[in-house]
Amino acid sequence: MAKFITKRVAQMLLLFIVFLTVVFFLLEAQPGDLTQQYIGNPEIPPEQKAVLAERLGLDKPVGARYLAYMGNFFTGNFGNSLSQWPRPVSEMILEALPRTLVLFLSATLLAYYLGFVTGKVLAWRRGKFTEYALTLGGVGLYTVFYPWFALLMIWGFGFMLTDWVGFRVFPINKFIDVQDWVGSPFSANHVFLRMITVAALSMLAAAITTMIARRRLELAPALRVRNFAFLAGVLYPFVYFAMSPMRPYAADIFHHTLLPVMTLSLVAFAGIMLLTRASMLETLREDFILTARAKGLSEKVIRDRHAARNALLPVVTSLVLALAFVIGGGIITETVFSWPGIGLLLLSAVTLEDIPLAIGCLSIIAVLALFGHLVADIIYMYLDPRIRYQ
Repeated sequence: MAKFITKRVAQMLLLFIVFLTVVFFLLEAQPGDLTQQYIGNPEIPPEQKAVLAERLGLDKPVGARYLAYMGNFFTGNFGNSLSQWPRPVSEMILEALPRTLVLFLSATLLAYYLGFVTGKVLAWRRGKFTEYALTLGGVGLYTVFYPWFALLMIWGFGFMLTDWVGFRVFPINKFIDVQDWVGSPFSANHVFLRMITVAALSMLAAAITTMIARRRLELAPALRVRNFAFLAGVLYPFVYFAMSPMRPYAADIFHHTLLPVMTLSLVAFAGIMLLTRASMLETLREDFILTARAKGLSEKVIRDRHAARNALLPVVTSLVLALAFVIGGGIITETVFSWPGIGLLLLSAVTLEDIPLAIGCLSIIAVLALFGHLVADIIYMYLDPRIRYQ
């Protein structure tokens, strides 16, 4: 396992270097003089232009700039933002990255869990009315035009539901309500990072408890421990912040997270449900399912431990490919909901021609995509013992 992971990390590092190289030379190959983009202001005296060009490193040859670019990047120096000068790009990315990760990880995990469970049940109970209804609804959500659907969710849950119940159930945009934070002893980033830390440690404890239970207990008690640990892991963050002075501020952030997470989850849920259903139907035709039935195994064991486990492989592949949605859907989602994450930051950098910031955002997205592929490879080894990496 360690040798395989080391080899994959080395391959991904090489691929990442190629990615950074392509991005750099694409920018160098763009029409016009890149130097004039920054120092072409006629109001700047010539001697100041020379000083500015030297400070930005634009007076050096392409090879020297490339080596400096790669060296600075791997030492954590992404440069300074040109649109918010002299703020460091790394500081802006570190501020926006947790918001994007929380938004998409929570929506993706929720959608994949519900989609997988619903898809395997639909395939197992084929021919029922619920299968036709959910399949038709899934096809509709899977093919919906996402920007229109996001605006429809804002209109329905942000405006129409508010008029119906008499109070705002879901905020329509932004990360926080600024008026609720006036005089707050905490910053929004501090509260948000505390929420992430508590939730991550809670779920980690639940996962460790489940792994120990699977090794030490029989199947039925281990399942009960797993369900209890999962429930405790979900509920503990709410209990923690209910007794914390951060409670109103954490509640405000959580309140603003609900609608974008729900919108992302609905669209992703539909695709995973349909994929799981199709994969399950194909798996149920395999010979090992007939063998399991011939052994007298219960229907639940056949469905969950034999059919569903093998049907999970294409779902895992889809989970990795869904990281590309962070690039496209992330920009759309964060723009529609005014969510200050990496997608909105990248859009702002491209619009304002802030090249250091744009390169930093694209590089972080590339790192996330490569890491996702590594996780998928490891999960494949766990799910399918037939797979052997030489």
